[in-house]
Amino acid sequence: MTIRVLFPRARRGGNEIETEALGEGITAEFCQGFDNVTDEQWENCDGIVGTDIPAEHRAKLKKCRILVKTAVGFDDVDIEAWGKMGIPVCNTPDYGTREVADHAIALMMTLTKSIAFHDEELRADPLGNWRPALNPFGQRMGDCTFGVVGMGRIGTAAARRAKAFDMDVVGFDPYQPNGYEFAIGIRRADSLHELMAQSDIVSIHAPLNDETRKLIDADALAAAKKGVIIVNTARGPIIDLDALHDAMKSDHVLAAGLDVLPDEPANMNAPLISAWHQDEDWIKHRLVITPHSAFFTPQSMRDIRAFGARTAARYLRDGILQSCVNGHLIENQR
Repeated sequence: MTIRVLFPRARRGGNEIETEALGEGITAEFCQGFDNVTDEQWENCDGIVGTDIPAEHRAKLKKCRILVKTAVGFDDVDIEAWGKMGIPVCNTPDYGTREVADHAIALMMTLTKSIAFHDEELRADPLGNWRPALNPFGQRMGDCTFGVVGMGRIGTAAARRAKAFDMDVVGFDPYQPNGYEFAIGIRRADSLHELMAQSDIVSIHAPLNDETRKLIDADALAAAKKGVIIVNTARGPIIDLDALHDAMKSDHVLAAGLDVLPDEPANMNAPLISAWHQDEDWIKHRLVITPHSAFFTPQSMRDIRAFGARTAARYLRDGILQSCVNGHLIENQR
C-alpha cells in the first residue's frame, strides 16, 4: 500500500530533494497553499510536512499519522490539538545549527570590532574618519566572558565557537544535566542572574515558551554587568524590547545584535526600533538588526527540505519516531 505524504505549502517545481529524501514506497503530493489542497488529499494523506494546519483543515484528516514542522521552533504549532488527535508533531532541529551559531558570533564581532561603525563612518568621511583607534566597542575576545542562555544544539555550537576565540564561556540551562559543562569545557551558571552578572556578551539560544517569554526583562538586564552586549538569534519575544530600550538608553547595556524581534517585520512604533530607525544620537552604532536571516544558507535550505521529509518517512515506513515535541500530549496515538 502506498504511503502518501502531503506538502501543502510546497515551492513551485523543483521538489526532487523532498522526493529523494522520502525514498521508496512513499508518494509525495505537492500543493502551493492550503486552498489548493483537495478534500481527498486531506482525508487520505498519511503525513504532512511543512507547517501547522488551520483547524478547518485539521478536521478533514482521517489517516494522518504525523506532522513534521520544517523548522526548529514550534511555538506557532497547536501541539495540544494535534496530541488530542493522536498525531505526533515533530520539528526539524538538525538543520541550521551551524548557520545560527555562526550568525551569533558574527553579530558579536560586528559590535566588538566596530565593523559596522567603521564602515558607516568611513562612508560619511573617508579621510577624516580614517582613525584606527576610533573603536568605541573594541574588546580583546580572550579577555571577555561569553554567556550562553540555552545550551541546546545551537547554544553548544556557539559556545564552541566562542572558545575558539579564547573566551571564557559560561552557560545557563536548567534542563541540561549536571556535568554537561565538563563535556564541552565551559562553566555553568546556576541562575540567569548569575550568568548576566559576569558576562561581557550574552548570547540567547533558548526556545520560546511560557518560561522564556520576556525572560530577558528589566530585572535580568539590571542584574547584567554594566557594558554588556546582548545578542539574540533565537526568538524575538524572549527579550522584553522596551526593557532593552531602557537599559541601552541608560547605558547599562552597551549594544545589541538582534536577528529576531517580537514583531516581524520590525514594528517601527516600538521605542527601540523607532530610535534605531531614526538613527537617534544615543543609539547610533549600538544596535545591529538582521531580518531573521541567521538560519539561511543554500546548504541549510537543502537540509531542512530533506530532513523534514526524512523524518516523516522514517516514521511512516520504518516506525521510527524522531524529534517529537508533543509526546506528552498524545492521546490514543494513531
